[in-house]
Amino acid sequence: MLVLDHLPTPSQRNIAMHITPSAERAVRDGHPWLFQNSLRKQSRDGKAGDLAVIFDKRDRFLAIGLYDPQSPIRVRVLHQGSSAKIDDAFFAEKIQQSYDKRAPIRASDTTGYRLIYGEGDGLSGLIIDCYANVLVIKIYTSAWFAHLKAIIEGLNVIFPDATLILRLSRLVQDDDTHGLVDGTVIQGDLSSPTVQFHEHGLTFQADIIEGHKTGFFFDQRDNRQRVRQLANGKTVLDVFSYNGGFSVNAAAGGATQVTSLDISSPALLDAVNNMDLNRHLPTVTDCQHETIVADAFEGLAELAQAGTTYDLVIVDPPTFASRQEQVAGAMIAYEKLVRLALDVLASSGTLVMASCSSRVPAEGFFALVHNTAIRAGRPLNEFARTQHALDHPITFPEGAYLKCLFATV
Repeated sequence: MLVLDHLPTPSQRNIAMHITPSAERAVRDGHPWLFQNSLRKQSRDGKAGDLAVIFDKRDRFLAIGLYDPQSPIRVRVLHQGSSAKIDDAFFAEKIQQSYDKRAPIRASDTTGYRLIYGEGDGLSGLIIDCYANVLVIKIYTSAWFAHLKAIIEGLNVIFPDATLILRLSRLVQDDDTHGLVDGTVIQGDLSSPTVQFHEHGLTFQADIIEGHKTGFFFDQRDNRQRVRQLANGKTVLDVFSYNGGFSVNAAAGGATQVTSLDISSPALLDAVNNMDLNRHLPTVTDCQHETIVADAFEGLAELAQAGTTYDLVIVDPPTFASRQEQVAGAMIAYEKLVRLALDVLASSGTLVMASCSSRVPAEGFFALVHNTAIRAGRPLNEFARTQHALDHPITFPEGAYLKCLFATV
């Protein structure tokens, strides 16, 4: 592990902190974040990765977490309610618990999934994705550098021969990264940035070094399987297709024709490759697959102008609102996408409309989809709405972002 030789170690002295009454209530309710303006006083200055012990107004233990002096989220809570020792054994137990919870996923002929979903698994600011025997560790706070070796040791208990890749969020890349860069191989060998894995028996590949997030969007796994069950005999349009997760599932489910639309040519090439990886399946062999390189809004408008329609239209856009002031614009964008999607949806066709913007409430999003369809004269008969999958557990409001509506016109 020479690549990790320059990692810092947390101080043996914890930081004692007192916080505001409202922050106390939030921590008691299980919220994992303490912001800078929630702190009333602390015993000393600390460095990223030091442990901060939070006390209530009566000086009783409240919580313990990771301190990051450079982040607006000053403390990321690891444990609350009763005192706990944060050490290698603590992290190993958290990883083991998360691994055990994912057993139903692995039992479904799936080797690609999220092992650690940050706050949802009690390890705020840490993401670990499994791609068969390659694990991608992504950190969203510099506080994790001091504990990275402990995380690796915990992973090695379960995955003794795994290759480990480190990905860094953009904000972390602006901090002191101790000689590590985004995409560093910190254990094992990686002959190619493209790795293969299974999802419900289908084979996919993803670029874990240059790809979005860690290379693939595991959060839509269940929705992709639902599309697979709906696609038989249908023509399908996959908007914002990225590397073809929905497209391949539609083909595997018996779609006669699938169109993948995305603004990225490399992503569409990946979609073609993922389709080819499954050509041994008769349904995929029989499916006609085409790609369209276009902005989603412009591409949909052009298809509608040409009179092209599809039996099943999937719209899975990226995050439109990463900040509160972007929510109004996001709602306008969602409304436009729904109208455009309905313009290319055949009579009695099925619409799959998703949002991954955490700042857009689920009820507001679902209402917008229905109201837009009514105004367009194509009211929807909703038959399912879904949210997070098993490997993306929700433990606090800000952690809930994914929502998806399935409906026919």
